[in-house]
Amino acid sequence: MAGLNFRSLTISVAFIFTFLLFAAIATLFLLPKPSDVLEALKSEEMLYSLKLSLITASLSTVLVILMGVPIGYALSRFNFPGKSAVKSILDLPMAFPELVLGLALLLLFGRTPVGEALSDLGVRVVFTKLGIVVAQFFTALPYAVRVIYTTFEGISPRYELVARSLGYSEFETFRKVTLPMAKNGLLASTVISFARSMGAFGAVLILAGGSYMNTEILPVTLYLNISYGNIGMAITSGIVLVVVSFIAILLTERLEGGGSASVRG
Repeated sequence: MAGLNFRSLTISVAFIFTFLLFAAIATLFLLPKPSDVLEALKSEEMLYSLKLSLITASLSTVLVILMGVPIGYALSRFNFPGKSAVKSILDLPMAFPELVLGLALLLLFGRTPVGEALSDLGVRVVFTKLGIVVAQFFTALPYAVRVIYTTFEGISPRYELVARSLGYSEFETFRKVTLPMAKNGLLASTVISFARSMGAFGAVLILAGGSYMNTEILPVTLYLNISYGNIGMAITSGIVLVVVSFIAILLTERLEGGGSASVRG
């Protein structure tokens, strides 16, 4: 009887929280008039924000995957000095607020040797569109590395050993054996990276400035219009971001449903 009551309690808590969350999201879609949403979607500000968000998030995602794959593979396959420190530092951005990450990046690319070296080369990061990509990259990379690392961990090293015994080089083994087997995980990490980049706010606001019709991506549009009192535009921005997140979740679950390529032996 006690077990049944505990079971009912846990299920009830799950349903109550799910209902509250669903009600909050549904309100976002049901409160505004469809005509107001369509009008906001066709506005110059929204089109600019959406276009900039898609471009920067796409660039950030490509960079994240290019960087995340070797990092995830190195962490899953090799032992090297400082490995634990690397893993811990890579996980840090997931533990503290984006605003802190943005402040750290602002200081790094400001008046430091790194920032001054880039400035001498004519590369400006702070308060520019490049700053958006940089902020999105550092926001999404830890999540991508976590997924990619888990994916490579789930692939038995024996496949690679067999390939090496047949004469493949280390890189050929990685390219022709490991990468194809990690396809679902890599696609899932790509989707997650894109969604995180689209939704990045705090780091972008601090590093890129979030200025109107310049470095204004969708989360910044939501923030600016809330500040102006333009609730309709803010809600429309939120709807677009929710739709992107929902599509990302569906794609990720579908990819995960495909099953892992192998079982570690």
